[in-house]
Amino acid sequence: MPEELLFTRLLNHALGGPVTALLRALHVEPTYPDAPLPTPVSMELLVVGLLLVFFLILRSRLSIESPGGLQHMFEGLHGFVEGQSRDVIGPHSERFTPFLLTLGLFILIGNLFGVVPGLESPTASPVVPLGCAICAFVYYQFQGFRASGAGYLKHFLGPMWWLSPLMLPLEIISHLARLMSLTIRLYANMFAGDMVTLVFFSLIPIAVPVIFLGLHIGVALLQAYIFVLLTTVYLAGAVATEH
Repeated sequence: MPEELLFTRLLNHALGGPVTALLRALHVEPTYPDAPLPTPVSMELLVVGLLLVFFLILRSRLSIESPGGLQHMFEGLHGFVEGQSRDVIGPHSERFTPFLLTLGLFILIGNLFGVVPGLESPTASPVVPLGCAICAFVYYQFQGFRASGAGYLKHFLGPMWWLSPLMLPLEIISHLARLMSLTIRLYANMFAGDMVTLVFFSLIPIAVPVIFLGLHIGVALLQAYIFVLLTTVYLAGAVATEH
């Protein structure tokens, strides 16, 4: 059995039995029946739990007359994402803001877990960035069909009908490559950041690692921003016929 973080161990102790039973009911045999929840999954659940707590606290403290610091912070993040989507996509892009903001916050908090003792970045495991990339892929494709109906398929056929047999496979490959690009960019950067920070903390435990810790935080912020920006660009292409 692989080494577990404390939170993963507690989660498996509490939920391991029901999760194993559920997996077996779905004809999936877990590798470790006593610990069916791996660390990346437990970290994902912790991120979701923290976001729910943040949102519940924020909702309970919403105020027009005297907004608190937490409300100012989230309003600033909301305004930033909404402004960026308006610049990239155009008018009426505010309906995409909830998805983009939630996706960005999930990735950002997951990225920052790598600097917290006793936790790991779930985004440093390839399956988590892949899941985020699939969510972004499905979402912008859905919005494309929602905006144009069956006419959205024209995006895959090129500008001239006689080029369609050539353009269709190229467009399909191009869209699938976006999945790979989003996944590898996020995973590779966070995995490398975790490894560099860990190595320097083990070699030089005082002073010098703080610099790399700062760099790791910078990379975490940058990668969350890039992921949201690219998703916004893909959305702009999918709903372009709407404007």
